[in-house]
Amino acid sequence: MSPGKSTEQLEQEKQAAARAALRWVHSGMTLGLGTGSTADYFIDLVGERVRSGGLTVEAVASSKASEARAAGAGVPLIAPRRGLRLDLTVDGTDEVDAHLDLIKGRGGALLREKVLAQASRYFLVIADSAKRVEHLGHCGLPVEVVPFAAPWVMDQIEELGGTAVQLMDRNSPGDPAISDQQNYLLDCRFGVIEDARSLAPRLDKIPGIVGHGLFLGYARAAVVADGSEVMVLRRNRPPSSAADFDRLPDGSL
Repeated sequence: MSPGKSTEQLEQEKQAAARAALRWVHSGMTLGLGTGSTADYFIDLVGERVRSGGLTVEAVASSKASEARAAGAGVPLIAPRRGLRLDLTVDGTDEVDAHLDLIKGRGGALLREKVLAQASRYFLVIADSAKRVEHLGHCGLPVEVVPFAAPWVMDQIEELGGTAVQLMDRNSPGDPAISDQQNYLLDCRFGVIEDARSLAPRLDKIPGIVGHGLFLGYARAAVVADGSEVMVLRRNRPPSSAADFDRLPDGSL
C-alpha cells in the first residue's frame, strides 16, 4: 500500500483510472476486458454507458469472473475467433514500472489476460498509485502450470534463483487453486527483478509452464491515478495529465 494511503483511497484511485479510460471508448469498438478489482470498475462503467444507450460495443473477457460481471452489467460478449483483433483491451496490473513492463495475473487469469493483450491493437493499463514501482518483483510472480509438470517446474524455478509455492483455493484451503484453463497456479519469488527481459525467456523455455505474469512490451500506455491526479505514462516520455488526451495516447482510435 502507498505510504499514508488507506484502502478506501486506493479504491477511489482505481475508480478514477477506470473513468479516465472510459473516455477513450467509443461505439463500434471490440473491447478486451481485464480481470481484477480495477478492471471490474471499468467493466461496470462500460455497462452503464451501454445500458443508457450511449455506447454500442462488443467484448471478450479475460476470465470467467469478468465474463459474469460483464454479462450482469449488460456488456455484449463474443467468443474468440480467427481473424479477430480487439480494438482496445483495458486491464489492471499488479506492478508497472517506468518502461511499462508489468507483473500481472496474481488473480489467476494471467494466461487469458496475455492472450487478449497479444490480440489487441491497443493494450491500456489502469492502476492506482500503489502499483507503480521502480523495479518489478515486489509482489510475487504468478506462473500457470500444467498439473502433471508442477513439481518439476517448481524445481526449475528454484534453479533460476527463485522460490515457488503452489497457490491454494481461497474458499477451500486444502485444495489447489485452479485457473479457468484447469491448470495449477504458482506464486514465485525472485526478489527485485533487475533484468525481466532475461528472466522471461528462461521461464518460457520450461516445459509445463503455460503462462507467466511478466508482461513485457505489451502496454502502450498506463493510466495511473494518484490522489486527485490521473496521469498517463508512456515509454520514454514524461507523465502527462489524462485530461490532455481526447483520444488514446499514441493511438488512432
